[in-house]
Amino acid sequence: MKGVASAFAAGFVFAIGLAVGGMTQPSKVVDFLDFFGDWDPSLAFVMGGAVVVHALLYRVVTRRKSPLFDETFHIPRRRDFTPQLVFGSAMFGIGWGLGGFCPGPGIAALPSLGSEAIAFVVSMTAGMLVYEGYTRLRAARTRAVTTPTPGPGPTP
Repeated sequence: MKGVASAFAAGFVFAIGLAVGGMTQPSKVVDFLDFFGDWDPSLAFVMGGAVVVHALLYRVVTRRKSPLFDETFHIPRRRDFTPQLVFGSAMFGIGWGLGGFCPGPGIAALPSLGSEAIAFVVSMTAGMLVYEGYTRLRAARTRAVTTPTPGPGPTP
């Protein structure tokens, strides 16, 4: 139960930060991404603030033996660039630029019941389901190709 309460508290604080910083407003995000038009640099300060807080707290928190609400830290160790990572990052950026939302702010904007937030979250969920179906199909095909078929048994 501690883990659920911790996740809820972190998500709640995150959502408030997104709303206060303006990241739940698609027009503000699109204006931030419009470098050659009417560029609004204010979200750079939101991002900069997040990076500074993370940089300071990461060092403090990871000196602990374990997190407050878990047995171990779950820190990614991979540092390579895979085609999936590059393609996924590109798709994320395209979606962010077109919709004005990334997943966190899109979900945080849902309580407003704005049509943009609802359309974004429904589309994001559909994309996740399509990807999940694709990966399961791909895994099943890989298993079918790599699983040896039983041949005739030894003859007596």
